[in-house]
Amino acid sequence: MRKNILVIISFIIFLFGCEKENSSKLRIATSANMQFAINELVDNFSKTSGIECEIIISSSGKLTAQINEGAPFDVFVSANMKYPNDLFEKGLTLGEPKIYAYGKLVMWSMKKEFTPSIQLLENDKVKHVAVANPKTAPYGNAAIEVLRHYDFFEELQSKLVYGESIAQVNQFVNSQAAEIGFTSKSVVLSPKMIDKGNWVEIDESIYSPIAQGIVCLKNDPAKKNIALKFSDFIFSKKGKEILNTFGYSTSN
Repeated sequence: MRKNILVIISFIIFLFGCEKENSSKLRIATSANMQFAINELVDNFSKTSGIECEIIISSSGKLTAQINEGAPFDVFVSANMKYPNDLFEKGLTLGEPKIYAYGKLVMWSMKKEFTPSIQLLENDKVKHVAVANPKTAPYGNAAIEVLRHYDFFEELQSKLVYGESIAQVNQFVNSQAAEIGFTSKSVVLSPKMIDKGNWVEIDESIYSPIAQGIVCLKNDPAKKNIALKFSDFIFSKKGKEILNTFGYSTSN
């Protein structure tokens, strides 16, 4: 009995220690299109500031729902401005969200014989077209706008495969479960993917600008200053250089 009590006490101490360690880190909730760029941004930020960061990646819509439910995030790096603005209006942020970059949409395929194009989507060899959930992922919404622009949306209903986020779309394309997918330019320019498959950038005039926003959250008052420090880094010269490398447009 005494031994069991000691084991339980040790486990509780272990959990408390882990929670305390995690609570000391800056928790950055990040949209899936930024999954590669955010790693480089955080690495550079941590090296210069000494601040440890934890990255949580999902669709912007799901992250927003989690924040509304009390998820302990300190910074929200979204794929659009709608979700950060919603949080601001609810009084959950330290200030108004700011546009840190504009994202770009591409079509991507791992099939060597395919040169992605809108016309190719009609080809019988294309059985599946991967798109992020337009209800929660801004890049998915942009992809649907493109399909509607070309009057292909209804025609391609049977081919469309929806991922929870851009990250899942990338998995569909990378595994060739989908012959073609709509993703972020930042993905195909990332070090892990830059030489994989074929891609083509979509004309920006046929989908709504993907203005991506960042906002600091009122989660932990003790982290207010370091959260704002990370936000400032995103807008610094180095932050913009990294974002530009991954294909995002930033203001001068």
